[in-house]
Amino acid sequence: MLDIIRVLKSAKSHERGELLPLSTPWGDSIDPAYVLPEHPRPTLQREAYAMLNGRWDYAVTPLPQGRSGPLPAPEARKAVSEAPLPSTWDGKILVPFSPEAPLSGVGRHLSPDELLWYRRDAKMPACARHERVLLHFEAVDWICAVYVNGSLAAVHQGGYLPFDVDITPHVARVDTDDATSRDGDAPDTTSPLQAGGSFEIALCVYDPSDAGTQPRGKQRLRPGGIWYTAQSGIWQSVWLEVVPAIYIAGLALQGTARGELEVRVTAIDARDVRTDSTEAPRPSRRDGTSPADATLQVCLRDSDGAIVARSSLALAPSEKCARRLLAHATLSVDGPRLWSPDEPYLYDAFVTLDANAPEVPRDRVRSYCAFRTVEVKRDGAGCPRLHLNGTPLLVRGVLDQGYWPDGLMTAPSDAALVHDIQEMRSAGFNMLRKHIKIERQRWYFHCDRLGMLVWQDAVSGGGAYSPWHTSRKPTLFQASWSRFRDDTPSHRAALSAADAEYRHEWTRSCEDMVRLLAGHPSIVTWVLFNEGWGQFDAAAACRAVRALDPTRPVDATSGWYDQRCGDFLSHHNYFRPLGALRDPAGRAFVLSEFGGLTQLVAEHSASPIGYGYGNYPSIDAWRQAVLREIGRAQGLSAQGLAGYVYTQLSDVEDELNGILTYDRHVNKLKK
Repeated sequence: MLDIIRVLKSAKSHERGELLPLSTPWGDSIDPAYVLPEHPRPTLQREAYAMLNGRWDYAVTPLPQGRSGPLPAPEARKAVSEAPLPSTWDGKILVPFSPEAPLSGVGRHLSPDELLWYRRDAKMPACARHERVLLHFEAVDWICAVYVNGSLAAVHQGGYLPFDVDITPHVARVDTDDATSRDGDAPDTTSPLQAGGSFEIALCVYDPSDAGTQPRGKQRLRPGGIWYTAQSGIWQSVWLEVVPAIYIAGLALQGTARGELEVRVTAIDARDVRTDSTEAPRPSRRDGTSPADATLQVCLRDSDGAIVARSSLALAPSEKCARRLLAHATLSVDGPRLWSPDEPYLYDAFVTLDANAPEVPRDRVRSYCAFRTVEVKRDGAGCPRLHLNGTPLLVRGVLDQGYWPDGLMTAPSDAALVHDIQEMRSAGFNMLRKHIKIERQRWYFHCDRLGMLVWQDAVSGGGAYSPWHTSRKPTLFQASWSRFRDDTPSHRAALSAADAEYRHEWTRSCEDMVRLLAGHPSIVTWVLFNEGWGQFDAAAACRAVRALDPTRPVDATSGWYDQRCGDFLSHHNYFRPLGALRDPAGRAFVLSEFGGLTQLVAEHSASPIGYGYGNYPSIDAWRQAVLREIGRAQGLSAQGLAGYVYTQLSDVEDELNGILTYDRHVNKLKK
C-alpha cells in the first residue's frame, strides 16, 4: 500500500537558503599546493610523470559578442576555440577544484552565458629524441579548448572522462638551420626538447549545466532536494607525462575464475604527428619501419613476485586509424587465486612495447589485474541471483553520490576516498552503487584492493526533467513502470531525450566509460538509466554495452520504465512496504534504491531543512529504524531478492538521509 503521507511530504518543495559551511577532516588540513603524490591512473603507470595541480590563474568572461547561452555543442566548440585569451585575470584557483567548490578559493558559479579560463606556466620535462609530451586532464566539465604557448592544441567534449593531448608540436624547439625539412614539410619535432624551460598552458571551458542537454548527473544551477550544486571546469587532476613516439595508450586486463586473462591494448604511433593529435602517419617512412613491426611483452606476477604468465603479442593497425595499433589476446593462468570481497587478491602486470625501431625507446607500463567471474543465473532453488565465482551472493549495497561539502564532486584527498569505502565495509555493505557519476580512477583502484563491489552508473542528461514522468506518475501508479516505451519520438520527449545531440553524446560517453573501467574487478554491474532521466532506447543501449563487455551483468533501467532487457528487474521503493517479485523473464530482482531515512545532526548538516523520508525524535530512534529497514530487505533474500541498495552513504546538501554526515565527521550508525 502506498504511504500517502510520506509521498506528500517528499513532494513538498522549499526555497533553499544559503548552505551552512562544512569542511571535511581532509579539507581542514589540505596542502595549499595540492600536488597529490598518488599516481592518478593506477591501471597504466609509468615511472616518470609530473602533477600540475595547484594554483592556476583563472578568469570568467562573457561569451563572444553575438552569442548567448545555453549553447549547443557545435556552437560551444566554436566559442571556446575562437575566444581571445583574457588580458587580465580574476585571481587564483586551486586545481582540481571547480570554482563553485569552497576549496577552489573562488566561490564563483559559472552561468550559461560565460566562459571559464585557466592559465599556468609549466616546466618542460626531460624529453629525448623520438619521445612525446602528453598533457593529461582527468575530467573537465563540459567542452574545453586547450591552448599551449598560445596555439590551439585540442578541443574536447565530455565532462566526466579523461583525455590527453600530445603537446609536442607546440613546445618543440627547432634549430634555425633546420627549421624546415628538405622536402619543404613542417619543422622536425623529433629533435630533443630542452628540459627545464617553461611553456604556457591555457584552457577555455564552457558549461551550461542543466540549462543544456549534455550528460551532467545530479548538477543543477538551482539545486534543492535530490539535486546538487552545479560545478564547472577542471575537477580532476591535471598532469604531464613523457612517452616514446610509439606508446601504450590504453590497457584493459580482465581475468575469469577459469584462469583466462583477456588482454586488450591500444597503442599510438606518433612518430610523424606534426600539428595535431588526430593526424595519421604518412604512408611511407625513411627508416623503413611500420607500426606492424611493434610487439608487446606481457608479464604477470603474483604478490610474491613470481611469474605466473608471460606472453608476446603482435600489434596491428586499426581499420579506422592507421596510427592506432591494437592487440587482443587471452593468456592462461593455472589455479589462479580468485578475487572476492573477502579476499581481494590482485596480480601485478608489466607490459613492454618494443617498436623494433632503433630510434624509438621501449615503453614500459605497470598495471594489475584479478581473476573473478560475475554473472546472473539461477541458484540451486531456481531463483535468479548474482553469482561471484560461481557462488550466489546477496548484494548488500549503498548508494554513493560522491559529493563533498568542500570539494563538491572532487574528494579533498585520496584518504577521503578510502574512508568512505572502509566505513561502508564496516557497516556491513559489500557494494557501492556509484550514482550518476564517473569517479576518479583511484577510487576504483581502492575498491579493487579493499574488496568493495561496484555498480557503476552511466551519467544522465537530456532536457529539463518532467516531474510527472520521472517522479509523480511512477510514484502513484506502479503499473506504469512496465508500460511506457522509450523508443518512440513522443516518449523520448517525455523522458527529456528528444535532442539527437544528447543521445549521441550519452551513447558515446557510456561506451567510453565501459572501455575505460573494464579492467577493474570491483565493477560487477553497469547501470544505464535511472528513474527515466534522459532515458531512450534502453534495449539498444543494453545490447551495445553487452557487445563491448559480455563479462558483466547490466541493469538497464534502475527504478522504473523497464524495457524487458538487461539482467535485473530493478525497482526503487521509498513509499510502499518492501517485497520481492519474480520476473517472468527470469531476471534477478533487486531493490536498487530504498530507505532514505532522514536525520539531522546539529553542526554537521549543511541545510537546516532536510530532504528525505521519516521523522525521528532522536538519532537512536533513527538508527533503529535504519537497521530495521535494512533487516527487512535482508530478509527478502529468502523470497527471491537478489540484492538491495540503501539510500545513502552520506548526507548531501539538502539530503540528510546519509549514514555519514556530509562532512564525514559522524557515522550515524555508530553509537
